[in-house]
Amino acid sequence: MDGYFYIILVVGLVSSLLCAGAGILKKAPNDATILSVAAVEVSLLVYLVGSIVRVATGERIAGEPWEFWGYLATALLLPVGAVYWAILERTRWSNFVLAAVGVTALVMAARMNQIWY
Repeated sequence: MDGYFYIILVVGLVSSLLCAGAGILKKAPNDATILSVAAVEVSLLVYLVGSIVRVATGERIAGEPWEFWGYLATALLLPVGAVYWAILERTRWSNFVLAAVGVTALVMAARMNQIWY
């Protein structure tokens, strides 16, 4: 596991716990929950930039490159879609959608790490 995975692990879990907690408390999405998902997006963008730099400096992806980049592109779209959903539907259930983003990003980062190495 590399540092990018651990960043997404921490940020994703904190975001998921915060959003799930807000949903359990029957709160609508607010700045804290939306910004926590934005932090997941930022951590994924850091992963993207780091991956581009690693490939540009000659490091090779052990698995299929198209699979790695496909996972990364999908992971980058998830927070955007969830935040869009939360803004359109401002109910407590949107917080559970936001909570799913952190866990999903974490699982996808673990898979990307497997593909890389």
